[in-house]
Amino acid sequence: MVSDAAAAEPKVPIVLVHGLHCGGWIWRYVAPFLQHAGHQVITPTLTGTGDRAHLLSREITLETHIEDMLSVIDMLDLPRFALVGHSYGGMVVSCVADRMRDRIAKLIYLDALIAQPGLSAFDILPKGMAAIRRERARVGGADVAFPVPPENAVFLPDADRKAWFMRHLRPHPVGTYETPARLEQPAGTGLSVTYIAYENPALGSIEPSRAYARAQSDWHYHTEAVPHDAEIVFPERVASLIMDAL
Repeated sequence: MVSDAAAAEPKVPIVLVHGLHCGGWIWRYVAPFLQHAGHQVITPTLTGTGDRAHLLSREITLETHIEDMLSVIDMLDLPRFALVGHSYGGMVVSCVADRMRDRIAKLIYLDALIAQPGLSAFDILPKGMAAIRRERARVGGADVAFPVPPENAVFLPDADRKAWFMRHLRPHPVGTYETPARLEQPAGTGLSVTYIAYENPALGSIEPSRAYARAQSDWHYHTEAVPHDAEIVFPERVASLIMDAL
């Protein structure tokens, strides 16, 4: 646990961006540890997801989610902050950091996709995986959204937490995976970046981004033997990873 002395120190605000099928709720168990350490914690829900699932439409794109985040940050008057993206959220934070470069104290990827200039999320998936996901969206999501994955496709070692997780999942707008990322410079250029790979088990969809992160000589890269949605079952560990990276 974090000491009371550490909690008394003023700390950089932390903006947490969720991934596929999730919402700001994914950080429910992580946020209290960060707050106890003295951090202001912001956990927005992206348009068409989580508690904003009623806004789901074919018009939602990666740019929609980038604008979501830019607006939240501006409305909160955050002059400087740490930006954390998990899974699909890595696409969003890559682009937000590119547009708010002078306000980013730290960019942290948690087993996340890394946006590449001019490429969509579909483009950076392993070969063949984009076609599979497109078909799932067409068949199970009316070509509007990726349907929620079946329970047997989700690995979490705590049955109760897994059941809670599955109840909260919602379809995710497919347009966000079709949008080419608009970046002035490659993701993380000129910023302090940490990439933390979750490898128990390692998701194949994330491997191209992990490989990219490993190849960046000025990034901090390390692995953790936790599942992809570690925020649910190992929240204190995830909070510690974030704070250690600051």
